[in-house]
Amino acid sequence: MKQSTVFTPSIIVGATLALSAGFTTTSYAADEVKKVERIEVTGSRIKRSDIEGPSPVQSIGRVDIENMGYDNLQQLLERMPVAGNGTFSTRGNNQDSTANGSAAVSLRGLGADATLVLINGRRVSISAFAEGITNSFVDINSIPISAIERIDILKDGASAIYGSDAVAGVVNVILKKDIDGVEINLGYGGTDGPNYEETTASLVWGTTSEKSSASVIIDYFKNTSLSSDEMGRLGTANQEPYGGEDFRSSRGFPGYFYVDGVKTIDPSCPAENATSGGSCLFDYGSYGYIAPASERVGAISQFEYRFDAGITGFLEIAVQHNSSIAAGAPTPLDEDAGLTVPASHPNNPYGEDIQIGRYRTVDAGARQWDIESDTLRFVAGLKGEINDWSWETAVQKGRSKSLQTGDRTQGWVRTDFLQQEIDAGNYNPFGGTYNDAAVIDRITTSLVRRGESHMTSFDANITGEAFSFGDDVIMMAAGIEYREEDVSDIPDDQFQRGLIFGTESVSASADREQYAAYVEFSIPLADNLELQLAGRYDDYSDFGTTTNPKVALRWAPTEEITVRGSWAQGFRAPSLAQIGLGPSQKSQFFVDTERCEQTGLDCQALDYNIEFSGNPDLKAEESESWNVGVIWAPAAEFGVSVDVWSITQDNKIDQEEFGPIYAAECGNQNSTVCVRLPTTGGLSLGTIQKVHSTFKNLSSQEVSGVDISANYNHSLDDLGLLKFNLEWAYQDKFEKDGRDYTGEYGYPEHRFIFSTNWEVGEFNTNLNISYVGEFEDTPDINFDGTLDFDSNTSRMVDSQTLVDLQTSYRITESIKLSLGVNNLFDEEPPFAIGDGDSDLYGYVSGVHNPRGRYLYTKVRFTF
Repeated sequence: MKQSTVFTPSIIVGATLALSAGFTTTSYAADEVKKVERIEVTGSRIKRSDIEGPSPVQSIGRVDIENMGYDNLQQLLERMPVAGNGTFSTRGNNQDSTANGSAAVSLRGLGADATLVLINGRRVSISAFAEGITNSFVDINSIPISAIERIDILKDGASAIYGSDAVAGVVNVILKKDIDGVEINLGYGGTDGPNYEETTASLVWGTTSEKSSASVIIDYFKNTSLSSDEMGRLGTANQEPYGGEDFRSSRGFPGYFYVDGVKTIDPSCPAENATSGGSCLFDYGSYGYIAPASERVGAISQFEYRFDAGITGFLEIAVQHNSSIAAGAPTPLDEDAGLTVPASHPNNPYGEDIQIGRYRTVDAGARQWDIESDTLRFVAGLKGEINDWSWETAVQKGRSKSLQTGDRTQGWVRTDFLQQEIDAGNYNPFGGTYNDAAVIDRITTSLVRRGESHMTSFDANITGEAFSFGDDVIMMAAGIEYREEDVSDIPDDQFQRGLIFGTESVSASADREQYAAYVEFSIPLADNLELQLAGRYDDYSDFGTTTNPKVALRWAPTEEITVRGSWAQGFRAPSLAQIGLGPSQKSQFFVDTERCEQTGLDCQALDYNIEFSGNPDLKAEESESWNVGVIWAPAAEFGVSVDVWSITQDNKIDQEEFGPIYAAECGNQNSTVCVRLPTTGGLSLGTIQKVHSTFKNLSSQEVSGVDISANYNHSLDDLGLLKFNLEWAYQDKFEKDGRDYTGEYGYPEHRFIFSTNWEVGEFNTNLNISYVGEFEDTPDINFDGTLDFDSNTSRMVDSQTLVDLQTSYRITESIKLSLGVNNLFDEEPPFAIGDGDSDLYGYVSGVHNPRGRYLYTKVRFTF
């Protein structure tokens, strides 16, 4: 395995002087001296004349995004140090994923459902398919990157301003507007190892006049598949040769049977695949995709018209169509399928009726989903000014619609069809036989999963000078909101009838209404001291009401120093999927220690089914957050900020922890929670059939850390301008139910991105160095289903440093050419044993990207 580059200060100095590159995150610390017109800053509804408010905001501008060289929003946001555990993408999507084709960002590691995503300051409809069965999120793949003017990341709780979900912070995507002219962008890139390519194109058009403006942005993105079978050690579930676990499936090809009630392995099972418990293992690793093929087409239109009465009408229309695939190994079957082989079967070597235990229809081929999602967003409103007050009102309609389909050629085996062909003697389940194509056609079927979410909202707000306060004025903002939401996720009827096996299926349906009112004040206690007071009242039709306040201070004792602090309460309403979830299954690897101890069987980690159901009695999660920071900007060219933050959540909605369920229920053969198959051969415990679980308000967590931001601009006179930027996030605590996850699996203490930009003449060169710190490996050391990282110590997953480089040259006033490489030194993801759940292939998919070195070129034409 390639070793990560050792990170030292000399690397920064040497690389900067030699290559002088990077992206420059716009830091409000460095811009402290700027004075601009009154604008609304993310984190406040009050329009202000300075862009540095009481809460910390990281702003990534259009030029910064271009310098990063990424082709979609997910690739960019996952590099931000403030992003953490729970950020996910299409990377590693397979047929078992519940949110295939989608991506989301999780701030502070609190989960995508604790991060509020806005477009132009307004909410967006959630994805029709939940992630991890019940986690609702905004699919950031539905936001084309060519339409983005800037991204504001509010690193503070903001429920008092924006309502539910703004627990860890807010990602506000500001779209381009006031465009005059035409811009065409074309891009192409690919890896220099495995076969993976991306193609991009966009058209930006806009026109402005004294009375109106209009713009249309069309965006296209396409990537090919990066197959697991191209990835060497990263494409196998058997990681034992590399120092990991053997996560091969017990649903094998060939499999095992029950003969006279005795578990009997198929004698054709290769010795290296046979377990002591009588299972025949199967390596499913090569059947998936590291990155599935996808194609996205989107369009965004914005219009404004200024009426004579000082009123401006505005309209936003956005449509997006995404298509992708998800693949997985051939259908795994187990005892729940109830398959039998009659004694009369021509291939039955036992001469009596037998039961099929665990088996896999490899001859039917790998399973594949074709996924299509369509999003629609429509906003229409009016805004204007009355004396010193600005007002705005708007209505919004949003829809997210997803469709998953699989046909007969894509490996979807139906158990009753299979039983019919076995009974007729046509299908041979013995010896790892590849059956005739005509027989395969008769045992397969077509499937459809449909999901749809809708949002209808109305909002109205006003902001301005409320009244005089000494020699100054108190600024105020107030508003009301109304929102209707619904979501449905309907699996194919064949899933619900138990005829399709081996795929995580989700069923959900719920709806709600919500009313809200909020008020915010900015009070100048002194010339250099500002107090922000905010409060919001929300009334939900399903769980009740909540009121959330916020208090913040901004103090500038000198022109160079600003001190800020905030305290706020927040909440997250239960997701519609958590409330309306129907019976839904996922698989998990663990050791059945009870059966192992009592029978000597199943003493290794095997895959078992966990069945979840929703809970309509869930209450809202509650949170409390605070932030204290200082900004030092001695000159316009230099600024540094340090913020200490903390977030505490109570009534955290989570699935019941598996360990206590297992300990309480799985030692009992007759348990209705840990359901076992009937015992055979006089054994005391049968094989686990399924374990039932649900979601409850059962946990609390406290997260804290330190953020450091720094910018420095240095003029080289005739040699141009150098810009340096550092964004560093240190996580001091991630404590959940008495366990501290800091530095544990998926929770590194340190993340940073250091960037340099050198602009001279028509050349612009950028260098990004991103770092993710080390953390401890597998949280369940012995894979018995009980988290034990707090009492046992595992190996460490190494840190990783990635370097990206881009150079651009403006050939003419209207043509710009860019060349770049991401992951310049072709770093592999550090080895990890994994968690026995989503990480089975020797790396941590939610933290590290296995794609390798990626080279690209882009060209822009402006007219």
